[in-house]
Amino acid sequence: MTERRQTRRRPAPGHRGQAAGRRTAAPARSRPRGADLPRRAAYDVLAAVADRAAYANLLLPRLLAERSITGRDAALATELAYGTLRGLGTYDAVLAACSDRPLDRLDPPVLHVLRLGAHQLLATRVSSHAAVATSVDLAKAAAGPRASGYVNAVLRRVSTRDLDQWLAVVAPAQESDPDGYLAVRYSYPRWVVGAYRDALGTAAERELAAALAAGNERPRVTMAAFPGGSHRDEVMPDGAEPCRWSPFGFTLPAGDPADLVAAGQAWVQDEASQLAALALARAPLAGGDRAWLDMCAGPGGKARLLQGLAGRAGARLVAADVHPHRAALVKAALARSGSGASGAPGARSARSARSAPADPIGSAAVLVADGRRPPWRDGGFDRVLVDVPCSGLGALRRRPEARWRKSETGLPALAELQGALLRSALAACRPGGVVAYVTCSPVTAETRDVVDAVAGAAAGTEILDAPAALPDVPDVRSPSPRFAQLWPHRHGTDAIFIALLRRGTG
Repeated sequence: MTERRQTRRRPAPGHRGQAAGRRTAAPARSRPRGADLPRRAAYDVLAAVADRAAYANLLLPRLLAERSITGRDAALATELAYGTLRGLGTYDAVLAACSDRPLDRLDPPVLHVLRLGAHQLLATRVSSHAAVATSVDLAKAAAGPRASGYVNAVLRRVSTRDLDQWLAVVAPAQESDPDGYLAVRYSYPRWVVGAYRDALGTAAERELAAALAAGNERPRVTMAAFPGGSHRDEVMPDGAEPCRWSPFGFTLPAGDPADLVAAGQAWVQDEASQLAALALARAPLAGGDRAWLDMCAGPGGKARLLQGLAGRAGARLVAADVHPHRAALVKAALARSGSGASGAPGARSARSARSAPADPIGSAAVLVADGRRPPWRDGGFDRVLVDVPCSGLGALRRRPEARWRKSETGLPALAELQGALLRSALAACRPGGVVAYVTCSPVTAETRDVVDAVAGAAAGTEILDAPAALPDVPDVRSPSPRFAQLWPHRHGTDAIFIALLRRGTG
């Protein structure tokens, strides 16, 4: 049971406990009169996230394009949708204090409108009058005229204090309940605050607040140039800046990366994700280096970078994913680089990919395969990347709703899957070969605990010094010296964890 579901005053976005017959959210494509387009688009994103478990970062761009919302209106819709999802926990605490009805008893459209209004009042430059008036209009359009009076009354109460003043009223005392205070102050489920504290170790006292705050910041768009293509400096558009540690990465000041992606010159990929692929490629290896495996490759960002790095080493990449649609994305990503990705997904076995001598350097095979029951033979690869399914709590800047969807009770099942995939990755690796275990999560149950358990049970397996493969990146050893943990507040990247393991020769 998640923290959000235990608390009646602050229901999760996907809460379905409303009484029968209550109004449900309007479909995402509806555009009733009286609602301005940016706010209606933001409202429709909140409704879809709650009702259909939609992903805001995928839905919002489509809505903006379908409704021809551009420029300042598009920027406003983006700020309202993402900002409201990030601040949901804080806003619900304030709204609960201003409402004479429990929030989990409200019609969903009314709650969505209130949350959007609270974000405008407490975290934007929208005037109080405009925030209330537009919310009342949106309530009429989305929930009917009877709801508008209630929305008006609640938001007028919200407007009587600023955010800091409300925190002094609704948040637990920091001295007696520090995690409870941080959960409300930075809008996180309490269990996530505790998980971040554990992951930071002794640095938590001085860094926990900064780590939580960084998860609420909007990241710049980061891209990667293909290692076998044009040099990064030739690909970067005007105003772009090179990444600090990845020789292939750069960030855009603004704008749409679609042109660069369509041209096959670069693709969107966080710098920490690039560093994970680089760490595997740089790990010391004795013996041959001809076959690499990306075992959970979808949607293809790391596979594309690995393919170029493998080509430089004279090796060939096999990229696999259990889901056919994700394997298709991998194949498309590799094809955009002019790489010669071969075969329909699932059409070839890794055994044949390993043995074919005539393939061009830098080419790849793409397979549909479950890494736990793989089609390839044991010991067939020199380097293996296993970027396991995880909670995604390291990418909250990009997926603001993820914090409300994950449950602490779901971690054991995730860890079981992660452990099974890591064991299979070690089996796929030849004796003396190297495996990179990667998660987009800093949570100890998904990172150190999994690696320690698998390595401890696999005779001869050695945990390598992952930070040594990233010598220019500071502060990645804390709290464990063998593993690399990147953080938004330290590195400006997603919170990605990297472990390197060498399969035993015994």
